[in-house]
Amino acid sequence: FIISPLIRLSFQTNYLFMKSRVLSRPVAPMQQQWLTSILMLVPQPLKEGRELLAEQLSEEIRRDFEKSMKSSVVQRVLLKPNVKGLEDEEDEPLPSLPLSPHDLISLYVVMSIKERVELDQIPYSKYFSSAIEFYFQTWIFIIFTSSVFFLVAFYFAGLGVIFVLRPSETFCSRLKGPIGCESLKNDVSVSCSKAEKKILNTWYQGVVSVFTQEAALSGVKLNQLGSFYSCVDTLMSNQLKELLTRNVEAFVKLFDPEDRSCLPVLKMELILGEKHMEFYPSFQQLEEAVLFVVNRIGQTLQNVQTVRSWLTEGTATLGSELPTHVIAWAASTLKKAIRDNLEGPKGYLENYVERYGWLVDGTAQARVQRFGAEQHSFEEYTAFIDEFFNLKKEIMNLPEMAHFPMICLNCEDLKQGLVSNAKALAEVLMDRIVANYREENVK
Repeated sequence: FIISPLIRLSFQTNYLFMKSRVLSRPVAPMQQQWLTSILMLVPQPLKEGRELLAEQLSEEIRRDFEKSMKSSVVQRVLLKPNVKGLEDEEDEPLPSLPLSPHDLISLYVVMSIKERVELDQIPYSKYFSSAIEFYFQTWIFIIFTSSVFFLVAFYFAGLGVIFVLRPSETFCSRLKGPIGCESLKNDVSVSCSKAEKKILNTWYQGVVSVFTQEAALSGVKLNQLGSFYSCVDTLMSNQLKELLTRNVEAFVKLFDPEDRSCLPVLKMELILGEKHMEFYPSFQQLEEAVLFVVNRIGQTLQNVQTVRSWLTEGTATLGSELPTHVIAWAASTLKKAIRDNLEGPKGYLENYVERYGWLVDGTAQARVQRFGAEQHSFEEYTAFIDEFFNLKKEIMNLPEMAHFPMICLNCEDLKQGLVSNAKALAEVLMDRIVANYREENVK
């Protein structure tokens, strides 16, 4: 049966016209709850800080869904005629999407590596786009190997739920009462050391046990070993960095000005120095103690061997330092929170200085000396002495403790010092009265 050119052209035109009409028809969009269900398969730690990435992937899934729906309608409704001129009108294959949590985790891990890899970790060939694509394609292959997938699984079962400092169980608990700066440093150091030991005895041993099995390198060619272990090192480094970053963020969150329910309560004292009143520890020492927590978290897990180093008894370690921007952000946020929370204690001290500062700055002593050098009656002496005794009584009735959101301020040392000063000045005046009477008796 021979089809004339005119009929063939008619078939072509009709098919292309109907196909364009079918493709232009609107289709029901992908329901949001489907996307939500897909994203729920991805563990929360992998989604944190990647909202933009999740949105981009969601939009890509929506486009692929719409495209696949239209392609499916075309395939069901139209039958492409077997005529010349339509050879290039091939139906596009339906887009492939992740089908399991394994695939979704792998996809996010690959994106994580692409986002976090340091420039100096990429070889010289990074300057050529083809080399970059090959580099990441190799990593994508490695991510899908079973041993690295177990490494991801170990993260969510181990590191993903571990806190180096758990606020509800360490110094941060307000139920345990105020804590001093030195005790704070000691508690943090002990907690970090215990957490590091626990992680090395659980998560790290589990990781190493995977790579000591014969099947660990299954499917990895000899020329891919370097890339394979590089991928493992980068993945482990990112996991440790994420752990430390998450702990720093959790600590900084305790100082959230909008929620003070978990704000640590630190001990401070008002003490009497030489001719002035002051805080102990000083504001600077208090700030250093709080920032010590961030630094101590950053010092944790800094000597973890790479898997290859462990297997070959080498000395290479993972690069798990806290990112500098995290340290800078934490320091800036904490310093501001400390300044804001010290405004109350600062005002409390200023009130003491305003009312009783003259007892310690030399003003009272000069006044007593001047009074003694002048001629005064017994009644004037007793009135002046009563002034100091009344001050003594007033100071003793002041509260021993002053409570602020972040500071528990002990004022007992300052009170005792002021009382002693007032008492000493009153005794000077009484001694002067006695001396005056003796002089009069001699005369």
